[in-house]
Amino acid sequence: MWLFNSSVGRKVVMSVTGLFLILFLTFHALMNLVAVFSLDAYEAVCEFLGANWYALLGTAILAAGFVIHIIYAFWLTLQNRSARGSNSYAVTKRPKSVEWASQNMLVLGIIVACFLVLHLYQFWAKMQMPEILGEHADSGYVALKTSFEQAWVLPVYLIGFFAVWFHITHGFWSAFQSLGVNNDKWINRWKCIGWFWATCVMVLFAVTAIALTGRFAWGWSCVGAC
Repeated sequence: MWLFNSSVGRKVVMSVTGLFLILFLTFHALMNLVAVFSLDAYEAVCEFLGANWYALLGTAILAAGFVIHIIYAFWLTLQNRSARGSNSYAVTKRPKSVEWASQNMLVLGIIVACFLVLHLYQFWAKMQMPEILGEHADSGYVALKTSFEQAWVLPVYLIGFFAVWFHITHGFWSAFQSLGVNNDKWINRWKCIGWFWATCVMVLFAVTAIALTGRFAWGWSCVGAC
């Protein structure tokens, strides 16, 4: 099948899964922002997205998309390095036309993956997973408090958000390029749209993390008090 046997097919899979994950990040950022204004509303969202069949199906689809994205990223990277052969280390200076993120997508992806593991441990492993196993699960409030009352969490999360921002600003327009939905005019437009979209999403994540740290670690009682 060409999706597996050709580099073009593998890039298409990378593009589709990447755009899907960007859409999920957008939803996730908006969902998290609810906690800034009302912890009760956030709790209600968490209960709605608990261990229900639709939530479990969504989680399985997301996990599959992420795993496929990672596998294909390593696959394409190894393929590109193999194609360059002994010339892979010949160029030490990055051309001006090549973005920094473009040459470091794999490194950024690894940082993002490590950040995701931490995030899953702090939330999914304490909220949805215990429900699946029939055990006591933390509420959304408890999960937020346990995580953001620790001083080290905020800087780690901000570093993770920054890595995600770099990764998707390049990945957004690159996906459309791989899908062939671009030309000389639209490539710059996709770059602008990707930069704007990624920046908005990451700002929402950062604002939420700062606000929750302010409430649980620094005593900002006005945050999420509704």
